[in-house]
Parts: sequence; structure tokens; C-alpha cells
Amino acid sequence: MNMRRFGKTNVYVSEISLGAWQIGGGWGKPFDKNVALQTLRTASDLGINCIDTADVYDGGMSEKAIGDFVDQQKRKPFVITKIGRRADPHVKESYTEKNLRDYIQDSRQRLKVEALDMVLLHCPPADVYYMPEVFGFMDAFQEEGLIKHYGVSVARVEEGLKAIEYEGVAAIEIVFNMFRLRPAEWLFKRALANNVGIIARVPLASGLLTGKYHEKTKFNADDHRTFNRDGQVFDKGETFSGVDYALGLKAVNELKKLFETDDLAPIALRWILMFDAVSTIIPGASKAEQVRLNTAAAELPPLTREQMIGVKRIYDTYIKASVHHLW
Repeated sequence: MNMRRFGKTNVYVSEISLGAWQIGGGWGKPFDKNVALQTLRTASDLGINCIDTADVYDGGMSEKAIGDFVDQQKRKPFVITKIGRRADPHVKESYTEKNLRDYIQDSRQRLKVEALDMVLLHCPPADVYYMPEVFGFMDAFQEEGLIKHYGVSVARVEEGLKAIEYEGVAAIEIVFNMFRLRPAEWLFKRALANNVGIIARVPLASGLLTGKYHEKTKFNADDHRTFNRDGQVFDKGETFSGVDYALGLKAVNELKKLFETDDLAPIALRWILMFDAVSTIIPGASKAEQVRLNTAAAELPPLTREQMIGVKRIYDTYIKASVHHLW
């Protein structure tokens, strides 16, 4: 597994890491701790040294499983967790010093560490980016030794650009994939200039870019790909990258023609690795076999100039008008 420098942290992380939203189940499937631990062991065996989770994933079970696993390892992976979405209501007023401290303390307990490797504010309300006191709280937690690094998981490019203005921000996590090209226009340039790491999330557009789905595919009732297609519960950009499902399938068919394969997942991940600003990609995996498939992308040769142009053409034709300026 190739390693990339993670911005100003000076940590080197695997270019393909493990997204732990649905680890051991998730997305409408019951959580299975044994499956989660096997998935984590497989990731480690394959050279993955970075894991991304959040305090709300499976009600904290994702963090607990990771904590149990890491506690037994001599070589500790770099664990990124996210906080803030537990706030109810999820509004700017909830981003208080006490609430953030409580979230961090809870994550420290579940992950079984004295200091969290990295904490990201979890897609906070837009107004939070204009509350310097919040970033001051994070600076203070860092000085206290509760966290080693911090950053923000953002919904929109503009939020990432604003977050980079705060000196303490070490990383930006953002949706970036073949159906979400806008971050590469300005955000990546600013991140490189400010030595800020980029974590590419939703790299397969909630599975749409695997090439496995079709018009008759059924998702579980508790799967966000069923209940959040129009943003009924959270930002619709988190589900299929905000792309209309039927339209996305048309674009996927064009990508299959371009690359002459029905198995798009490794190609979609390799496409992201073509961007130097990206520190790591966090494709999700609920079981070990999915980790193996994800890491295979790192072994592919670079995409050709013609292939990169082809992806852009398909994006411009099918996707750009409906998503480009929304996020």
C-alpha cells in the first residue's frame, strides 16, 4: 500500500483507508462485532493504517469496535473520528465548549485512547465556520492533549475554503468522486498551498460507481439510499453524491463503455488517486471482502489522459448541471 503525507500532521497514511460508517453491518443491517473485527484485521493485513469513523456511526458501535481492535495492536493505526452530529437540534448554538468536550471525552473512552489522533467537526451548520470561538475550543483541546489534530468534514466546497482559513485545521474531508468534480477546481489548490490534508469521502457515490446497481436494485428500508434520496433526513449530497439515481445509472453505463468493464469500483478509486491533493480515500466496507476489493485499486496503473478526459466529458454531459454548483 502506498503512503501519502497527511498535510501538516506530518503523518503518512495509506492512500486507501477504511471508512467505518457501515463496518460490521450498518445501512439497515444489524451490527456484528465479530464481522467488524475481522474487517479491521483484514484492513491492517492489507497495509491500511488509517480508519475513519464517527461517534454517531451505529450509535457508537463503530468507535467501540475500532477501540477494541486498536487496543490489541502494537502498531496503532491513525484513527479519524467525527463529532457534532449528536447535537439535537443540530444547530450552531449546540457547538459549545462543553458539548464538544463531552463528545471528545466519549470518543476517547470508546476508542480507548488518551488523545484522539484526529477529530473532525462532522458537517456542522454553515454558521459554525463563522464562529472562530469554535475553532478556538479545538485549539484548546489540542493544547490540553485531548486531541492531536483536528479538521472539518464539510458538505460544500465553500465551507472547506472557509475552514482552511483557521490555522489549526489540518484536514478537510469532502465528497469527491467521478460524480463530484468541483473540489478539484479551487479547494485542492488552497489545501495544497496551506498544507492541509484532503480526505476523499463517498468515493463510490454510495455504491453507484461500483457499476453493480441497476434500475431494479432494492435497498433496505433503513438504508439511506432508500430514505434519503431527496434529502429527507440529511443533506442529499451524502446519498449517491446528490445525483438522481436513474440519471446516475445512465452515466455509469457510459463509464462502463469508456473503461470497457462492468467493474468500475477500482477504477473509480484509482481516478481519485490521480489527484495529488488527496491524502487518502475512505471507501466504506461492511465486511472483509469489500476491503480487499477496495485496496485492489492501489495496484492499478495510472489512468491515461484520454480516460481522464473521458470521465470529465461524461460528468459534463450527465451530471454537472444538477450537482456542480450545489456542493
